[in-house]
This record gives sequence, C-alpha cells and structure tokens, in this order.
Amino acid sequence: MSAVFMFDALREATDEEMQSDSSVFVLGEDVGHYGGSYKVTKDLHAKYGDLRVLDTPIAENSFMGMAIGAAITGLRPIVEGMNMSFLLLAFNQISNNAGMLRYTSGGNFKIPIVIRGPGGVGRQLGAEHSQRLEAYFQAIPGLKIVACSTPYNAKGLLKSAIRDNNPVILFEHVLLYNLKEELPNIEYFLPLDKAEMVRKGHDVTIVTYSRMRHHVMEAVQTLLKEGYDPEVVDLISLKPIDIDCINKSLMKTHKLIIVEECMKTGGIAAEIIAQVNDSLFDQLDAPIVRLSSHDIPTPYNGTLEKATVINPQQIIASVRRLMIT
Repeated sequence: MSAVFMFDALREATDEEMQSDSSVFVLGEDVGHYGGSYKVTKDLHAKYGDLRVLDTPIAENSFMGMAIGAAITGLRPIVEGMNMSFLLLAFNQISNNAGMLRYTSGGNFKIPIVIRGPGGVGRQLGAEHSQRLEAYFQAIPGLKIVACSTPYNAKGLLKSAIRDNNPVILFEHVLLYNLKEELPNIEYFLPLDKAEMVRKGHDVTIVTYSRMRHHVMEAVQTLLKEGYDPEVVDLISLKPIDIDCINKSLMKTHKLIIVEECMKTGGIAAEIIAQVNDSLFDQLDAPIVRLSSHDIPTPYNGTLEKATVINPQQIIASVRRLMIT
C-alpha cells in the first residue's frame, strides 16, 4: 500500500494503460509539456512522446471530433478537458458522434474514448468555470458516466474506462485532486455501473456522489453521536444509475435523502426520484428529500458561492427532520 494524491492516482492509471496498450493516447489543452492543468499527465510526454501525449489548440469541438475519429480507427483516446465546462463547446461531437455512432453504424464502429477532467464548484472560479455538467450529458444515449470521489475509485474507474469499448465520461471534482489515500500496489479495476456502499446503517439512506460524499461523511460523524444510524451510498455510476443498490437500501431504511452538487432542476437527484417512484414508491415511509445546489450561476463572491452548495449542517438538519416524520 502506498499513499497517493488523487491526481497521482489518475496519472498512475493513465501511465499503466499507456504502457500496456500502445493504442492508448492522451490529448487536450496543455496535457503535454505543462503536464495538464492539475498535473494528471505530468512527465508523460517525456516517456511516451508528443504524439501520444498530444497538446491541442483551444478548440474543443475540433479535438473532440479528432479523438472520436481516432477511436473509430481502433485507437483509445483519453481526452482531458482543462475544465469540464468547456466541453459544452464539444456537445455536438459528444452527443451526435460519440454517443450515437456505434448505433448509427449498425455496430460497425466501436467508440472506445474516455473524456475526463476537472469540474464542480471550486473556490471562486466564477460561473463559467463552476459548471456541473453531469445532468447535461446524462440524457445522451450511448454514454457511460462515472464520478470519482476518492483516489482509490479514481484509479480503478479510469483504468476500466480506458478498456471499455464505449464512450465514458469521468467527472473529477476540482477540489478533490489533493485528497490522499493509500492504494494497493497490485493492479485493480472497478466496475463502471455499480454504486459503492460507503457505510451500512438502518435509519435512513443517503445517496450522494463526488465531493458531496465527503460532506455526507462529515455530517454522519455528528449524526452518529446523536444516535442516528444512516446508510451512505456513493453512486459512482451516474449513467446507468445503480438503482438496484438504492432499492436494496430502501427496503431496509424506507427513507431517502439525495445529496448532490448538481442543480436541482433536472439534476441527477431528479432522475433517482423518478426511478424510485417507479419501482419502490410503496416502500417509502416519507417523501424523498432532495438537497441540491441552487438554480443560479455560481457566484464569484466566496460567501455567496459557499451558500449555493449543500453543506454538512444542512444534511444533519434534513436527517433530524426526516427521522421525526
């Protein structure tokens, strides 16, 4: 076991897969000599050369299209978005091309592409750099979407994503890159379609993902002292949602809180609520609680920015209210 930062875990995954498969390559803005905006590709250009760690112009639609074309020919591109917000400029390529070409080609083409990079609300990055795009992409057929929350699952998910023959979007939170954790010294892979049971409990199911996992676990420490016993599920997979894991938990707790950094309207929580209502409504002892960010552009002002995102105290208060209903 060795302790590594999340950005190093992602780098290790990329390095290992590039070493084992010559068809794997990285492209994006400043991924080469600069080493990536958060150093996920640091020094890889020196090891693999400038054509396998390819610096691109600031033209997301162009290099996304190029990566999809490369995937069609049998290569396995990893596209790093300097900030995931910029990928809106490549939305057409991701939706109409990456998501649909395997179907529209009658199965003649596979699209083994990974799209990854930093997103979420950082610290005063401004509205255009604080986007949470998971709900934007969730509606696109043909994509797999995962969100890492720890160095361990970041590495295992990226390695699995690179080997998958379908387009995978990996969301990394900009404030988790310096999270440190011990990782196994042996190779491992994690499934792209399964949630993680973070903590077993009996009173209430709390479903979350990405950075909010850590806010939830901070809240849990207080809740345990107050005698509550919450069960915590980290979604990991945002498309498809592991509804079976949520259902199994609800069969035990019969109460559900969803905590997300995504916007409330049309967010990931909204989809979970719809699926739970479809299949397990009779198991609910109380209405589902949805804790989401405000439906506004993220303010630059630090105090206002903090107020838009769910915090541990709000989670604690929601559990208290739910447990007396």
